[in-house]
Amino acid sequence: MTWVSIVLIGLGVADLVRSSLSRRRRLAAHLAGPLVVLAAALLSGVSRWADAVALLLALGGGALWTELSDRAQTTGRQAIWALISLAGTLVGLLAFSGAATSPAGPLQSWLAWADLPGSGRADSGRVLLLTGLVLFNIATANIVVRLVLLAIGALRPDQLTLPPQPQAADRLKGGRLLGPMERLVILGLGLAGEFGAAGLVIAAKGLLRFPEIQASARGGANPLGPGRTTGSANPALPGVGAGAGPRSGPVGIDDVTEYFLVGSFVSWLLALVTLAVAR
Repeated sequence: MTWVSIVLIGLGVADLVRSSLSRRRRLAAHLAGPLVVLAAALLSGVSRWADAVALLLALGGGALWTELSDRAQTTGRQAIWALISLAGTLVGLLAFSGAATSPAGPLQSWLAWADLPGSGRADSGRVLLLTGLVLFNIATANIVVRLVLLAIGALRPDQLTLPPQPQAADRLKGGRLLGPMERLVILGLGLAGEFGAAGLVIAAKGLLRFPEIQASARGGANPLGPGRTTGSANPALPGVGAGAGPRSGPVGIDDVTEYFLVGSFVSWLLALVTLAVAR
């Protein structure tokens, strides 16, 4: 898991950078990712030729992920290819992970010197893995959830050059902040063995969101009826319309419910996958 851990750290930092910058975010993300990967590899003593080749190839996959995911969020099209690029990069690293160097280096020396809480399991490989999974849940997982919602039409693209249209995300505020917090709580409780408490977090989200969904049903009903939209294509987004990417038209309770359920289940699935990897 050494290569995967280092690449997750680089991807997480790069996705954090581009999510916090409005312009030139791609260039900043492209620079941040390789620099963080290089620093993590050197600090953990992962510097053999096989490590260098694998990490360079992974950086190419990371750059493709950045470009395709940015394009998908702007246009609403081809979100699936961005997801494939990310999954392909991580699966490829896992397939050849047996050739990776066991992490040690300055990071392991510092962990041995620093008397950290829980230092009994504080080896450099464990620290790299947990750091990568935390950064993934904070930044990269948010983009994955958004791309899935775009792919099924539950979310409309950024439309940077257009007046924004109403969408389901406008009815449920705080998802970009609550999602990472929820995933981190599930990951932390799972690592502590408190699986029942992690289940309560999932149940609590539904209870807290229920009044907002009810309010959408009362005040934002779709005038065309449940499950129906205008079906007209957006002229500024060729190919985007009924049955082709994000839907246009009024936002109804069915749109809000679909957005909430799909987004939540994808977010929970990502948290559970990272928990399984961490354990």
